Amino acid sequence: MLMGPMTMTAVNLLEPSEFTRIFGNVVELAPSIASVLARRRPLRDVQHLINELYSIMDGLSDSDKVDILRRHPDLAGTLAEKGLLTAESTAEQKSAGLDQLTEQQKYDLQRLNKSYRDKFGFPFVICARENKAVAILEGLTRRMINTPQRELATGLGEVKKIARLRVLDLVLA
Repeated sequence: MLMGPMTMTAVNLLEPSEFTRIFGNVVELAPSIASVLARRRPLRDVQHLINELYSIMDGLSDSDKVDILRRHPDLAGTLAEKGLLTAESTAEQKSAGLDQLTEQQKYDLQRLNKSYRDKFGFPFVICARENKAVAILEGLTRRMINTPQRELATGLGEVKKIARLRVLDLVLA
């Protein structure tokens, strides 16, 4: 069992399968990204690791980028209510206060999540650790006017923020 952040030396020495297991949820439910990242070792430092991760995501086709976004749960959605989120998503949503929404806020968020998903074909993704509930609701409303292509880019940018923070939880900077 992992006992805190690893050094880059330790990261570079991991067996590929162990690397993929440890980093498999850096991008939500996308161990294939971690598997590609494992093949890009050795990595000089944590910033090099993050840059390689971003490069992998940038190199995806638009349909694969949409797939990455679709792996993210709705914020304060059914999975959260049922306790079925990944450990990372649970902690991130809690840090934003999404576990303490009023009934009206829950209703508004669920309604906006549905409208967003209907419009774009993937869930609204925002780095919850960098936002609080009110800002998330405002961001969801504001981003509804984006074009699908712009929202795909914006959503992927948010996935990168989430992934960066998850990497920093795993690796000493």
